[in-house]
Amino acid sequence: MRRWAELMLAHRRLVMVFWLVVAIAGGAVSGQVTERMTTDYSLPGEPGSETAEQITRTFGNGGYTAPYLVTLSLPEGRTVAGDQAGVAAVFAHVQAEVPNVRVLDQATTGDPAFVTEDGRTAYAMVFFQYETSATAKIPTDEIHRALDAAKPPGTTIGVTGESVLGTGSESEGPGILIEVLIGSVGALAVLAFVFASMLAFLPLIIAAASILATFALLLPLSELGTFSALVQFLIALIGLGVAIDYSLLVVTRWREERHRGADNHEAVVIATQTAGHAVVFSGVTVAIGLLALLVLPVPFMRSLGVGGALIPLASVAATLTLTPAILGSVGPRWDWPRIRREDSASRTWSRWASLMVRRRWIAAGVSIVALLALVGAFTGIRVGMSSSDSLAESGPAYEALATLERGGVTTGNLTPIEVLASTGRARSVAAELGRVPGIERALVPHGPASNRAGKTVVVLIPDEETVNSKSVDTVRDVIDRAERTPGVLGVTGTGTAQIDFLNAVYGNFPLMLALIALLTYVLLVRAFRSLLLPLKAVLFNLLSMGATFGLIVLFWQQGIGSDLVFGVSETGAVTFWVPLTVFAFLYGLSMDYEVFILARMREEYDASGSTTTAIVQGIGRTGRLVTSAALILFLAFAALASSPGTDLKVMATGLGFGILLDATIVRSMLLPSLVSLMGTWNWYLPESVAKILRVKPSRPATAPPRPEPTRVG
Repeated sequence: MRRWAELMLAHRRLVMVFWLVVAIAGGAVSGQVTERMTTDYSLPGEPGSETAEQITRTFGNGGYTAPYLVTLSLPEGRTVAGDQAGVAAVFAHVQAEVPNVRVLDQATTGDPAFVTEDGRTAYAMVFFQYETSATAKIPTDEIHRALDAAKPPGTTIGVTGESVLGTGSESEGPGILIEVLIGSVGALAVLAFVFASMLAFLPLIIAAASILATFALLLPLSELGTFSALVQFLIALIGLGVAIDYSLLVVTRWREERHRGADNHEAVVIATQTAGHAVVFSGVTVAIGLLALLVLPVPFMRSLGVGGALIPLASVAATLTLTPAILGSVGPRWDWPRIRREDSASRTWSRWASLMVRRRWIAAGVSIVALLALVGAFTGIRVGMSSSDSLAESGPAYEALATLERGGVTTGNLTPIEVLASTGRARSVAAELGRVPGIERALVPHGPASNRAGKTVVVLIPDEETVNSKSVDTVRDVIDRAERTPGVLGVTGTGTAQIDFLNAVYGNFPLMLALIALLTYVLLVRAFRSLLLPLKAVLFNLLSMGATFGLIVLFWQQGIGSDLVFGVSETGAVTFWVPLTVFAFLYGLSMDYEVFILARMREEYDASGSTTTAIVQGIGRTGRLVTSAALILFLAFAALASSPGTDLKVMATGLGFGILLDATIVRSMLLPSLVSLMGTWNWYLPESVAKILRVKPSRPATAPPRPEPTRVG
């Protein structure tokens, strides 16, 4: 690292020009990269996805999508029964005018349940084409125009469904650029407090370079495979937080060395040699957590792993090249005005660390009990989809759904089960599967839109939305009965997508978890030259993960706070892909702070030979840094939570909960108390292991297990 820093300083102008070119290139291709991203959440090889693909190929719609529910309400004094032909004509017009849709209503199925109990509102199910492009729009506007053009005078139309309710409102949200600006302004405020000088702008420059470099790296990869549209949000906002954190660590250490009297050149070298070393291990740890997603047989999760891993790698590259180059060129001039000095450890954080050492048993006990209590809440998690109650509480889509519910229409219509059957046996299939408990009715539509190539799509309406691990049992029962029913070619729908995801992803989760834990442990053993510290870090990072999921369950699934903060009632379940995504990102991000703190503790122990001194100095030197870094990441996640989609809000708040929980209870209380309790055993690495890892062995200053003094000094 020292030689690397010398190289960057010797060629600092070339380095800055290189990153300027990278930033320009990244900005130029970012739009192209975004256009190539998809919203494809299919699961190749899984039964539900295979059936959905057959339906899409044969009928040009449905399969992967939950349908729209379109409503036509007649004025007071008129009923649907008195104008069936006119109502049917409106829905037929939608079928004729909107490309690639399949309309089911009373006219096409003969089912009177397509009319509300008061007789004034008729509705239809509109299955539309599944578009995977991130820039493609669902046909909401086209359906509205078709209804407007055909509706009789005095009638009221409505369009609802999972796809339009999921945005939470008619608004498309602030957009990525605005969200990044919101996060940047918040980060700048924190950085201004930390540095109290013009240096506050330097981490933002590093973040901008990192984000644009990540888009540039993603361009050639997008030629080799598809990437989920979620990746663009993660690059922009998590990239902002991670790059700022890494740069903040290096710049703070540079400033510390400068205020101790080192000249600018030597200060840059020492900062890169020490803080830069921690940045490398932090970045690799984050990347490991994300690349572990590659073991899952789900394309969009794999794309999150690859795209997400580019974020810390680009951030490490920018931090270890551009940061030394800028500090070597203009660092001293930007460190103005010098209101805050870094030549001594924070007295506040040092006193806090001393308190944790003196009260280590109490601190460890309170921390563990608090975390275990949250883990207890996690055991009640329901994995599935957000219920319709939590998707929107206002807007035209909400009003249309409310009209149907007041009219006695079940919300199971939002998540129907599509059964692909041979046309000759369609009615017997409907009769058999319609008897499954939890199914309200079975529809066998006539006409070419639902009957082609000897195949018919039978639609089953469940009693309630199949959106979580409890209500989806009805779908499982349908699948079991369908396997024994002649004429059934396959079963699909939103419920089967959840079942397939749970089988494909969470069945492989133990393998992913073991892979992450093993690789992280080996990496940290080498970083800290200790067998025990990395083990503690991995185990309590997993405990922190469980506690974070407990907070998600309380806040979102049970709605304790979600309505107050976001105006969203309890979701009833956590969207099936969210827990795994939160885990992959949060595992590495929260480990960052462990690396920052323990790397400094290791340095202080090597200098003093005292565990207590290492704890007090390590926390004293990194406490404000870690807190500020966590706050910056939290603000980035808060910006992401401003997106209109409920699922993105759940993911963003989950990441924010995890970062704050980790930076407070775990790193500020549990870490120092446990390091104190483990005493000299923290610093032991036998020669046999050290030789394999190509590092120096480590022997405690006093023979283990001699306890450390309980009081500082």
